[in-house]
Amino acid sequence: MKRIILIFLCSIGLSANAQVKTLTLKDALVYALENKADAKKARLQVENSEYKIQEVRSRALPQISANGNLTHNPIIQTTVIDGAGFGQPGTTIQAAFGQKWTSNAGVSLTQTIFDQSVFTGLRAARSTREFYQINDQLTEEQVIERVANNYYSVYVQKERLVLLDSNYVNTTKVRDIVKGQFDNGLAKKIDLDRIIVKMSNIDTERQQIKNQITLQENALKFYMGMPIETIIDMPKEEFEVVPAALTEVPNVENRTEYLLLKKQEELLVYNKKAVEAGYYPTLSLTAGYNYIGQGPQMPWFAKPSDGVYWSDYSAIGLNLHVPIFTGFGTRAKVRQADVEIRSLQEDMKDTKLSLDLDYRNAMADIDNNLVTIKNQKENMQLATEILSNTKNNYLQGLASLTDLLDAENAQLEAQNNFTRAVLNYKIAEVALIKSKGELKTLIK
Repeated sequence: MKRIILIFLCSIGLSANAQVKTLTLKDALVYALENKADAKKARLQVENSEYKIQEVRSRALPQISANGNLTHNPIIQTTVIDGAGFGQPGTTIQAAFGQKWTSNAGVSLTQTIFDQSVFTGLRAARSTREFYQINDQLTEEQVIERVANNYYSVYVQKERLVLLDSNYVNTTKVRDIVKGQFDNGLAKKIDLDRIIVKMSNIDTERQQIKNQITLQENALKFYMGMPIETIIDMPKEEFEVVPAALTEVPNVENRTEYLLLKKQEELLVYNKKAVEAGYYPTLSLTAGYNYIGQGPQMPWFAKPSDGVYWSDYSAIGLNLHVPIFTGFGTRAKVRQADVEIRSLQEDMKDTKLSLDLDYRNAMADIDNNLVTIKNQKENMQLATEILSNTKNNYLQGLASLTDLLDAENAQLEAQNNFTRAVLNYKIAEVALIKSKGELKTLIK
């Protein structure tokens, strides 16, 4: 008894926590853009592009470093010199130069004065930021398209379940009528069995649809970045058919997909210029200041009285590097970069054709689906009238059970065809909006 009470209380707790979230298409899209990993990662790439700009900019700024070392020479290298320099002509002197201990500390500075690759890198870094901004926009559009299509798919399955539930209720009423007739000897057992079989088939299909709804809802939540355990509800008005506005052919060069390729082309041009920078000389400034201590013992904290002496020295210089011949390596790299640009330009031409094709196909799908919806709506209304008349005739003994079952099947099929036609239209509508580059209007 206690176990039953505990299970009951847990069930109440779960029901209280499982709140239903009403989800319009706009709500689903906004939620996905804020929570889906793809959208978050695209925004992080935009943020990361700022750090890449800072990294490239650092190459044009002074590079300052401190260094130090401590060296012990157990055996000092000797050098053989002519003794004439020491008043001993005709002799050779083997002398050791240096001390047992040496310590050095200093600061060095390097400043680029001219380096074509650095200047090109700075311009390319700014284009990289713009590239990731466009990529972020494209990712958002892909998220919107994916979520919208899955949203409508879930809705259609729920509509199919509503139709099956209604059909199950109607068939149950027919079964009760046939059972009453059978009990009174006015109907055959085979007629009752046929109704029962049909009800079983409808119930089986209902269970299959429920499973499909669960799977597609889970997929929708995944594409949104929403916890799978969330219970969602979709308002009825989300599935209304409003004829799309068919405007003039959009300029595909304004599509995000094309703009991304255009920016990629710009980056490849900068890459080619960076390679060509290998032909240019480079000039840099170097400066350093050092302090050195030498003696027979470790110089740290030692004094001249210990034989350790400290002194400082510094140097300032200009470094010029002029490339003369690189074995045609730079030329080969430049030509490779040029091939990459020309290859991308071919992709851009193909993308323009593909985007134009998407628009043309979306328009054709819209037109065809509007006609299909009109026909299926009329067909559904006619099937409903036929079913109503057949049911009346059956009750009056003017129609057979077979006629009634056929009419019910025809009505259910007409309803399903209408629902599928609406789904096809909504998916085509999303494709049309995408082809016009206006997917963001779905969240306004």
